[in-house]
Amino acid sequence: MSIPTDHPFEFDPTYGMTLEALLAIVPPEAPAGFDAFWAERYVQALAVDPKPEIRESTASHPRWLVHDITYTSTDGFRIGGWLLLPREGLVRRGLVVGHGYGGRDAPDYDIPVEDTAILFPCFRGLSRSADPSIPPDAPWHVLRHIDSPENYVIGGCVADLWVAVSVLEKFFPQVANRVGYSGISFGGGIGALALPFDARIDRGHLIVPTFGNRPLWLTLPTIGSAASVQAYQRRHPEVLETLRLFDAATAAARIRIPMLMAVALFDPAVAPPCQFSVANALPPSKFNETFILDAGHFDYPQSEAQHQALTEKVRQFFGAP
Repeated sequence: MSIPTDHPFEFDPTYGMTLEALLAIVPPEAPAGFDAFWAERYVQALAVDPKPEIRESTASHPRWLVHDITYTSTDGFRIGGWLLLPREGLVRRGLVVGHGYGGRDAPDYDIPVEDTAILFPCFRGLSRSADPSIPPDAPWHVLRHIDSPENYVIGGCVADLWVAVSVLEKFFPQVANRVGYSGISFGGGIGALALPFDARIDRGHLIVPTFGNRPLWLTLPTIGSAASVQAYQRRHPEVLETLRLFDAATAAARIRIPMLMAVALFDPAVAPPCQFSVANALPPSKFNETFILDAGHFDYPQSEAQHQALTEKVRQFFGAP
């Protein structure tokens, strides 16, 4: 391990915790009505006619056919993104890829999968899914309708993921029940909330996921989106009751599909105790694996080597039958 020791932050991004301490963190209990809340939202997402539209993109790649795509999610939000199709081979699987809170400017061309249609949606309010009703900057986006569980923007983003699966199955019926999800940071937290309730998704890969263990998430110093929510909570302490419904660790305890987690020991944007809360919540399974990164949201000496090793794990994970 080469956990960074030289950094510019006024707090310790390890929060003084060893790997052993992180692995011992217990996720919070679910609030009353958690499962019913998300099951109802899932039914609403399934009822949406996404009306997808694709066109050839101005971007090109030697391995992928690149398309621009839009579709309609819940609440009438029009979601934009990219669809990659393999230039060679047949489409046998689908993959939805979520982004961090910085949004997305382009698809990732180096995802190590074969025979796969890859959909890169931009979650509502961000990048290609910008909307005048939602602030595009993370500190404000994360607060949109935070006082209303039914309207909170995070729930809408989870629905955007579910409808993305509908889009893939609409275009490629052969991928039904063979759709994976991969998400980093913000997209990791959205994925943890989405995966337990969508049986069409057969495996998930979450990288330094946020939104885990909300009671703890609200107490730890950070440069991430939690900082603005912490400031809001100081004025509105009752917001914790809403956030408990949007706890990625609570949701992860309900995931029953194979999972590849990547969590960091040092992270100034997503506190490691909250990341590990998500990983630790997964039910025991021989099909689950947790990959330990020295750091997240920060450059470090072993970064390239660790991410190459993780990429090989991803290749094997999404290539499994």
